[in-house]
Amino acid sequence: MKKILLTLIGAVLLCTAFGLTPDGKYTVSGQLKDKSSGEDLIGATIYVKELSSGTISNLYGYFSVNLKPGSYTIQFSYIGYETIEKTIQLKDDVMLTIELPTSKLTLNEVEVNADKANHNITRNEMSTVKMQSKTIKMIPALMGEVDVVKAIQLLPGVNSVSEGSSGFSVRGGSSDQNLILLDEATVYNASHLLGFFSVFNNDVIKDVKLYKGDIPAQNGGRLSSVLDVRMKDGNQKKLSGSGGIGTISSRLSLEGPIVKDNTSFVISGRRTYADIFLPLAKEEAIRENALYFYDLNAKVNHKINENNKIYLSGYFGRDVFKNEFFQMGFGNSTASIRWNHLFSRKLFSNLTLIYSDFDYSLGVPEGTANSFVWTSHLKDQSIKLDFGYYPNMNNTIKFGAVSNFHTFEPGLAKGLGNESIFSEFELPKHYALESAVYVSNDQKINSLISLKYGLRLSVFQNFGKGILYNYDKSNPNDYLVSGQKNYAKGELINTYAGLEPRIGINWQLSEFSSVKASYSRTKQYIHLAQNSTAGTPLDVWFPSSPNVKPQTADQFAIGYFRNLFDNKLEASVETYYKDMKDAIDFKDHAALLLNEHFDGELRFGKAKSYGAEFLVRYNIKKLSGWLSYTYSHTEREIADINNGEAYVAPYDKPHDISIVLNYAINDRLSASATWAYSTGAPVTVPTGRFEYQGAVIPVYSKRNEYRMPDYHRMDVSISYKGKQTEGKKWYGEWNLSIYNAYARKNAWALRFRQDELNPDITYAEKVYLFSIIPAITYNFNF
Repeated sequence: MKKILLTLIGAVLLCTAFGLTPDGKYTVSGQLKDKSSGEDLIGATIYVKELSSGTISNLYGYFSVNLKPGSYTIQFSYIGYETIEKTIQLKDDVMLTIELPTSKLTLNEVEVNADKANHNITRNEMSTVKMQSKTIKMIPALMGEVDVVKAIQLLPGVNSVSEGSSGFSVRGGSSDQNLILLDEATVYNASHLLGFFSVFNNDVIKDVKLYKGDIPAQNGGRLSSVLDVRMKDGNQKKLSGSGGIGTISSRLSLEGPIVKDNTSFVISGRRTYADIFLPLAKEEAIRENALYFYDLNAKVNHKINENNKIYLSGYFGRDVFKNEFFQMGFGNSTASIRWNHLFSRKLFSNLTLIYSDFDYSLGVPEGTANSFVWTSHLKDQSIKLDFGYYPNMNNTIKFGAVSNFHTFEPGLAKGLGNESIFSEFELPKHYALESAVYVSNDQKINSLISLKYGLRLSVFQNFGKGILYNYDKSNPNDYLVSGQKNYAKGELINTYAGLEPRIGINWQLSEFSSVKASYSRTKQYIHLAQNSTAGTPLDVWFPSSPNVKPQTADQFAIGYFRNLFDNKLEASVETYYKDMKDAIDFKDHAALLLNEHFDGELRFGKAKSYGAEFLVRYNIKKLSGWLSYTYSHTEREIADINNGEAYVAPYDKPHDISIVLNYAINDRLSASATWAYSTGAPVTVPTGRFEYQGAVIPVYSKRNEYRMPDYHRMDVSISYKGKQTEGKKWYGEWNLSIYNAYARKNAWALRFRQDELNPDITYAEKVYLFSIIPAITYNFNF
């Protein structure tokens, strides 16, 4: 099969190299851009009226269509922009640069996608949602901080893992089963302040796309979803800026041309400043604390010529907490260099070099006998080569290869200063190479039926220097080391490989309705050990190995999509079934941190997830938003856990409802509200106890047998824009948001305490994080 896949890719390259294209046809190709800023428009529509057919622009605004000689009227459109029509007398290949001006009409801010009116019906993809930054901006936010991840948690099939957290579960999967990309670089921890905020600064975000199941063949390595976040390229026309001053943080972004219409930049910074006011606290212990996060986004792009363009982008962010007793820090660093190249009017390539580093540290500050620091890193160095080939109007072929070298540094602990009693201790590092090749085609069979199919071949290899431990598994509660084998530096330890087919079909019943179905197989080679569902920076990433098989998921989905009222109301229902093999969980009371025999804490089995997702999106006059409901069930069955009986997964929440409303009161004043409800998360609780040698020992229920109280919350906000007049360079907007408007005390954790007056009684105590939290933010543009 590997030879077949490589032969397919080679055949496409050869056909292109020798010009084997349909006889007598010419190519119309080019890029779509924002006229005011020069930003590439992702997913814009190119529609040939005479053929009642067309295509969309790719991630870099590029498009290509092949037509017979003749006269054509081509329509270029994008939500929020004026539509442009061009009449072309096609006698040869044509290269166009189309700049769409922003629409002068006042549009409602909440738009879930950015496609033509019925593109949700005609596009050959499902289980996918695209969001613009202006959508995210209008959703009421925790402490006034606009958040990409909080927005997608309101979509069907997506759950927050805990109150206030930026972790999310997609269709019952764990948070590590989501591949999060920022300009193609992997972000391993998308959280600030232990998950209350995400690392994405909305001011610098251009496009967000979430794949919940119908994952493209070019993406892999995770079972549940891909969150693809793209940064702005920078204004190519003029210097401009935006920012905001809020109760928790402030931010500032600048963008503009270095060489007009040729080279541009964008740079954005954000920082919380609660720590600035800590010295004013009455208690001395509080005055000594440091608690803040900051991040920096930067990007430069340069147009070498019509066929070559280079992008350089990077992100750096960090959280810091410190007092006289404890210190902790964690953060992400990413960098990517991309080279876009046009081999011909029909063949587009993108070569990307990527670096990613997630690190954390904790310890006790220097000066005492207990002073120490523990650090950990996960580093990626990647190279990707992607091709887009446009042989004709009915086929879009994508193929390419990727190779990613992982370095796992699970822990280095050492004493600080001369007074420390701790010596140095380091867990063994792990090295792995994850590679893949893929090919896919988006094919229109006829006016009613279109297919999308592809194949991905992934390979994962472990390398030394390293130690492989063998375990005696006769006692399921405690695997004991029975032997070990040492591997030299660079020595191949193990290889896993597998084919990952993808296929989807769209049967368009009419202009306003369609039925879609998809199947995908995905494999996951690196995994996350979590101390809680809330997620912390101290969670441990670990690779597949001879002791840890890669996880595999087969997902089937079918859906019905229907538009009403001239495409102003979009309705859909999707059902899915996901079967997972070699699912990973941990034994009871597993030791996850600084454990040299970590893989002995793991247990393996199978899992399944199924559900139905209902979504209604509306954009009717002044009212816009969406309503979603999800019914789902996720369970695991692992021989050495729960006596081999099936149990619900930690993210199983059968019922989930989200309502998003935005109402434009007038051109300057708008109000928004969201309401979310979900079944309480599963939990394992003590159901009895016994005494042993004077100590009280709890007896626990079966794994995840009980549930937390149901969760629900309402957030509201109101925005007031400054008066906009022609020639005015500064625009301001005030936003008042209220998180948890009716003060629901949602359970974040349960603590079980022994009654002080009656030691025979144990009671549960609910821990909650937030009551009502108002926030005021002043946003500005210039």
